[in-house]
Order: sequence, then structure tokens, then C-alpha cells
Amino acid sequence: MVKMQISKSSLFTLIVLSGFLFSSYQLKAQVKFGPTPTKEQLAWHDKEFYLFMHFGPNTFTDLEWGHGSENPNVFNPTALDCDQWVRTAKAAGAKGIIITAKHHDGFCLWPSKFSKHTVRESSWLNGKGDVLKMLSEACKKGGIEMGVYISPWDKNHPLYGTPAYNDVYINTMKELLTHYGKFFELWWDGANGEGPNGKKQQYDFTKFKDSALAYQPQLVIFSDIGPHIRWVGNERGIINATNWNLLDTVGFKRGEGAPPNDTLNMGNFNGKHWIGAEADVSIRKGWFYHPEEDSTVKSGAKLFDLYLQSVGHGGNMLLNVPPNRKGLIDSLDVAALMSFKKIRDEAFKTNLFKNAVIQKTKTGLFISLPKPTTINTIQLQELIEFGQRVIAFELKAGNSRKELKTIFTGSTIGHKRITQFSTQTVQYIALNILESKAAPLLKAPSGYLIQN
Repeated sequence: MVKMQISKSSLFTLIVLSGFLFSSYQLKAQVKFGPTPTKEQLAWHDKEFYLFMHFGPNTFTDLEWGHGSENPNVFNPTALDCDQWVRTAKAAGAKGIIITAKHHDGFCLWPSKFSKHTVRESSWLNGKGDVLKMLSEACKKGGIEMGVYISPWDKNHPLYGTPAYNDVYINTMKELLTHYGKFFELWWDGANGEGPNGKKQQYDFTKFKDSALAYQPQLVIFSDIGPHIRWVGNERGIINATNWNLLDTVGFKRGEGAPPNDTLNMGNFNGKHWIGAEADVSIRKGWFYHPEEDSTVKSGAKLFDLYLQSVGHGGNMLLNVPPNRKGLIDSLDVAALMSFKKIRDEAFKTNLFKNAVIQKTKTGLFISLPKPTTINTIQLQELIEFGQRVIAFELKAGNSRKELKTIFTGSTIGHKRITQFSTQTVQYIALNILESKAAPLLKAPSGYLIQN
């Protein structure tokens, strides 16, 4: 029987392989199973939570999808402060900001040479403004990463709906990807409607992808079918409790030709590609700021619940926090974010397994606590760099080694699985792997008592 005491300094370096504890040196000899994430995808998984920021003419017109014919002068934030965005994001524990550099209306938040519908044409800062420059400088100064959303749909551009527009789109991506530093994520919306000529565009996403990665090879790209990150089939911020980081993409397209929403939500059991799940949700009712929606700001408790159903189900949480008409994150949103951060910090402050003893069993792990302990949450993690393996597991607990009751049954684990169950006071906990594609490879579990 293998036993190891978990100390504070070694807690997150312990490795479990099929119930045995291994050193990092021994781990190098392990074999990958099935599709595995790239180093860039691994870094993306570890970000877990970051902000989306919808900002543009819609902020000032009370629209969600602009018409593309708006006067550029409607865009006029009176006190734009990207440093405030970054300070708020960092204080909330977010690891990055993704900005809507161009939404469906075609308005560019930077002075693009390939459009006549940009900040350059607005009276804001006498046409000399550049939101992308301001945000990239603020992110660099504040030590936070940046990503960009650039809609392929463009309701304003006269070439939209013609083959020439694909080159226009690539050129606008090139401007973003070569002038504002490195981005951690490129976000593609699947919407595809009519342009000013009444035609829809035939997007050349293969060429888009190859071009973007030529400019910034480290990018991870989001869309319905990746290639690196997938949409979860809803905009409620919820990922299914069964979540495979695997997806089949042959025969599917972005937008209307995407896989069914339940497939996007759960992934494919035997998917051919590693494409992790990102759950997008807005802190407000809409995606752009509208004053009449101030009463819809989600509470810190609600955001924490969504965190448990996204990050806690092995994916990432992309929380939209739209700047207001001043160009600031509204005080109501700031308050909700700070509450969310406080709840998260309190929930995971004390790891109840810090002084536990872990033993190997035939089916998994046996955790012995020094004394009966009140607990209602256990966090599990697979070493996904070697593939996602666990199909089903159970947790049993009690105060006698021989008399344990089932307190939780689950399916996948993946990058992180936060299991919650009715509050128990127990001394012994068994993690049984009921079914696995290959020998389970897990990080050391941790336990918590989260106050509801």
C-alpha cells in the first residue's frame, strides 16, 4: 500500500497515476492517450476565468445588433479609461480581457485602413482615438492578457458578400495581430447575415485560420468548432456535467452548420480533436451596456454558481462585462465582480485535505483525515496533458473505514471537476474510478466547506 502525507508545500505537485503517487521525473515517462492539448491550449485551460467586453456604437444606441448605417459620431465615450478596465479585471481575479474590436455592424474600434466605419470617422478624440491601442497598453502595464473578437459579418462594408471581402477580413485581422502585441485568444462569432448589398458572405475560414496563425502562432481560436476552443451551445454560462474536451468537426461548419447544441455542450466521447469548452455569459441581460438593464446585473452569488457550472465542469468561464457610455465598467458591475471574487476566495481558502493521508486502493484513492471534518465540496483534476481518461467515478464517505456511503457520482473530470454534495462530517473518503479509457492520471484532490 502506498501512503503519502500531503504537506502545504507539495500539495499541487503530487501526481496520482492509477492510484499510485509519482514524482514529476517519473511522470515524463508516461504515455499520452488519445487527443491531447497543445501547450497553448493547456495555458488556456489554466486561465479558467476572464472577461468579455462588448463595446461600440450599440453601447450608445441601445441595440444589440447594430444596422451598420449608424453615424460614427454616436460612438463617444466621455471618460474612456482602459486602466480602470484592467484594474477591475485583476481585482476580480480574471486572467484576461477579450474586446469586441469589430461587431456585426462593422464599426472598428481601431482606425482600420480597410474600412470607412471606424473610430477615425467619429468625433471622439477628434478622430484620433484607438481603443485597441489604449487597451493593449493598459493590459501590458497592468500585467493582464488580451484577446480580440472580430466578427466576420460586416453590415457596413461595401465588399461584404463578394469574394474580395475575405481578403478585407484577413487584412483587418492582420492589422490587429501585428500592431497591438500578442493576444491569447481570437474569438469568431458564427453569425452570417446580409451586408449592405443584400448578400451573405461565403467565409473562407481555412484561409482566415492559416492567416491568423501565421501572424500569431501562439493564438488559440474560438468558434463553434474551434479549431482550438468550442462554444458550449448556450449563452447562459453553463457546461454539462459530462464534458469531454474532444470534438469531431468533419462535415460541420461555423454558425448554422455547427454540431447540435447538446454535442457542443458535452463534446464527443471519442472525438478526434482536442477542443475545450468555453462558456460565455453576460453579467447583464444584454451583451452591450444599456442603462435600463442596470437591475439585471447578476449577483456575486449567481456568478459563483455559474463558475461552478463552467470552470467546475472542466471548461472556462468568459464573463461579459460591457463598458458604459462613459467608457468605464459601471459601478454596479464592479460591485458584483468584487462580490464574486470575495465568494470564490472564501470558498477555496481552506483546503481540508492539507493534512490528509492518501492511500492507493484497487479502484482509486482512500483519503484519511486527521479527525472528523465537515465538508461539502471536493475538487478533482486530471493531468489533461496526457489525455482525458475518466469516464465515471464515485465518492463515498463516513466515519468508519468499512462503512462508507455514496455521497456523489459523476462522469468526466477533465481539467477541473468541482463536486458538491450535502454537508457531511466525516473522517474517511473514498474516490473510486468506476470506468476509465486508460489508467487514470490525477492531481491530488482537495476538499472544502463552502457556505451557501
